[in-house]
Amino acid sequence: MSNEIWNLARNQAFLVHRPAAWLRVTGEDALTFLQGQITNDLRNLETEPAVYGLWLNHKGRALGDGFVGRAAGGGYWIGSYFTEGAALKAHLEAFIVADDVTIADATAEMGGATLFGEGARAAVPPAGVVVFSGRRGVEPAVEWGFAAEWEPAVRAALAGWREASAEEVERWRIAARVPAVPRDIGPSDLPNEGELETVAISYTKGCYLGQEVMARLKNLGQVRRKLVRVRGAGAAPTVPAALQQEERKVGELRSAGADGEGFAGLALVTLLNVRGAAPWRLAPEAGGGEVEPIDWPTA
Repeated sequence: MSNEIWNLARNQAFLVHRPAAWLRVTGEDALTFLQGQITNDLRNLETEPAVYGLWLNHKGRALGDGFVGRAAGGGYWIGSYFTEGAALKAHLEAFIVADDVTIADATAEMGGATLFGEGARAAVPPAGVVVFSGRRGVEPAVEWGFAAEWEPAVRAALAGWREASAEEVERWRIAARVPAVPRDIGPSDLPNEGELETVAISYTKGCYLGQEVMARLKNLGQVRRKLVRVRGAGAAPTVPAALQQEERKVGELRSAGADGEGFAGLALVTLLNVRGAAPWRLAPEAGGGEVEPIDWPTA
């Protein structure tokens, strides 16, 4: 882990951002409906301000992820770093049949701030800000969700803190091997390929969309692909980019960002296609440069 990332994790820093999704779900059946869609157990909202989970299709593939919490005044909110609000709203509305559920897309109205470091939990937000545990890396982070026009008040509350850049936070996420959904783990991928089953899936809550596939995977064990950290020289390539080993495709680089003199990234790799210690390379159309796996045995 670079000194920059270590400092971001340990010292007081914040990132102001715009969430990719912020939905409001209301109606008498809102909780029951959401419990039947998300992979994690919303009964945990009795003790936690928000629950992190995934939205799957019937084949158990990851369409998106996000946090669900109770909204002030009734109903629930759904927030996500990377899953687009319009797509998530359309996905959920396709399963409303006779339910008393209304979903409103408030993404354009919302802002967010991620707080890093030892003082994150003690920081006092302006009144009305939604506070919950974030998921940016291994080290704990705290999320503030607020109406976009409150940004000046949020910045005032964080006076004296260092403002991190989006590039720093992305490097920290990659270093921690935290998937961006659906970029790193998406509609053709299983949550277990990104080790999301340990943080996003309940095996005891009962039925939800994709639950049978998750139960089968738990019983059968190993998946055939794995999300691994990689690094390479030169500028970060445009993603997604195919990865090869001796002309054989072994996977796909899904995220990449500048890191020192080269780049670091996350790649989804097919386990059976990796043979021996021959180097990995980007496909010719992505530059052909050598890529070193960090989370993979090289011999």
